[in-house]
Amino acid sequence: MARDMTPILKRCRALGIEPQVMGINKKSNRNPQKTRRKESEYGRQLKEKQKVKFVYGIMEKQFRNIYDRASRMQGITGENLLQLLELRLDNTVYRLGFADTRAQARQYVSHSHFLVNGKKLNIPSATLRVGDVITLKDRSKKLEPFKELEDANVPDWLSMNWDTMEAKVVGLPSRSDIDFEVEETLIVELYSR
Repeated sequence: MARDMTPILKRCRALGIEPQVMGINKKSNRNPQKTRRKESEYGRQLKEKQKVKFVYGIMEKQFRNIYDRASRMQGITGENLLQLLELRLDNTVYRLGFADTRAQARQYVSHSHFLVNGKKLNIPSATLRVGDVITLKDRSKKLEPFKELEDANVPDWLSMNWDTMEAKVVGLPSRSDIDFEVEETLIVELYSR
């Protein structure tokens, strides 16, 4: 599968994202406000789309498919888009604190460390539903990355039992659960052209 191999700090600077969002504990040494020229409306829309794609680690075709699903759902398309991105299995594993970055969470899911509703699911892009139970496999509990997990700040739409390493999707993510600044209306405007 195609992956974006651009250096993370370089992309963060270009898109105006704080590196901490990507799991890097460095400060950006450039100010994104110092732009050379005025950005066009299309440029702003494109930048917002690229920012969301970069943070969630997905490519254009998959992002477009998620947008199409969001536009068919009832409600506000921009919020539906962010909701579908948050409900991806790799993002949920990251939100639960099993991984330091979304890329690491994606790898853990691909390596079959998690069960969803008691069944093996190694597809990072799988969309979870309310009521789904995510469990760390017994053999994986003995592995080094999962031995010393700290209680993470779990969002309201998830519940976590650290004794059994079992989590449940108890609701849908809201707009306030997004951990970086994004103007989803610009993405909707871009795809509505």
